[in-house]
Amino acid sequence: MPIIVNLDVMLAKRKMKSKELAEKIGITTANLSILKSGKAKAIRFSTLEAICEILDCQPSDILEYQS
Repeated sequence: MPIIVNLDVMLAKRKMKSKELAEKIGITTANLSILKSGKAKAIRFSTLEAICEILDCQPSDILEYQS
């Protein structure tokens, strides 16, 4: 898939665990894991917004396109 999810990179930069982020944005750790692994087929804008708010980043810090 040409969309790369760099969520693990942003979590490391913010020194935050996946479980903590999942709790703060209100999704399960399993769903966050699916998103982190790049296996998710979609992401809600509200979830992306919450991730960006908590991690103090832009969507482009998390999602990247590679052809």
